[in-house]
Amino acid sequence: MRKRPFPWLGEDDYFAFPPASSASSDGVLCVGGNLSPGMLLSAYRQGVFPWFNDDEPIVWWNPDPRFVLEPAELHVSGTMRKLIKKRRFSLSLDRAFGEVIRACSASPRRGQRGTWITSDMIDAYERMHALGYAHSVEAWLDGALVGGLYGLSLGSAFFGESMFSREPDASKAAFIPFVWALDEAGFTVVDSQVRTDHVASLGGKPVPRDEYLAMLERALASPTVKGDWAVAFSSFPSSRRWRELCERGVSGVSSN
Repeated sequence: MRKRPFPWLGEDDYFAFPPASSASSDGVLCVGGNLSPGMLLSAYRQGVFPWFNDDEPIVWWNPDPRFVLEPAELHVSGTMRKLIKKRRFSLSLDRAFGEVIRACSASPRRGQRGTWITSDMIDAYERMHALGYAHSVEAWLDGALVGGLYGLSLGSAFFGESMFSREPDASKAAFIPFVWALDEAGFTVVDSQVRTDHVASLGGKPVPRDEYLAMLERALASPTVKGDWAVAFSSFPSSRRWRELCERGVSGVSSN
């Protein structure tokens, strides 16, 4: 009998993934399906995310522990505070999503072969951007895109997918004011999924999966800020902490 293709799920459709406890020791939960909007939204709402290479089927992950950054606990070094205060980079939101995700795809990753941001992943997250769930942060220098990041947002959670820099510290210079803006807007968690030195240096920490899932459940109780974030966060990068830094000077090394 010919196997039926996996159904394409719209944003209002829901797919129940296997329980987190069934994931392998390295976090693999299941394989297959597709990258339709309903599949991705269902995944993130259950703590699941896709991560696979171009020559592999879609692999869905739910690792233990999870690596997260709570916006209120963001740590900013004195060096980065001085860089941000100089305003070397112009920052924006949702101005160049396609350029950002393609730049992330082209950026080499130490210890990884090829890129996990496949053409199918690019198509999928561009659909999510068009639907108002996926967003980008851009850093510009003399009109050129030199750094940024992208991810997906649900409730008071932002799921960071990838970032890139073409100039030293450009992605950090974009990420830090972005997290300040998220904190001011009531966001409670930035999910980095797995550990990176970059996020760890900014206050990211591992949390047990059960604790992460509880954090996620609380975050999903908040309304989703859907749509164009250039409009929703029209004053970006300005926030209380950004103004205190850029208008009043550098004092200390903590964002709190």
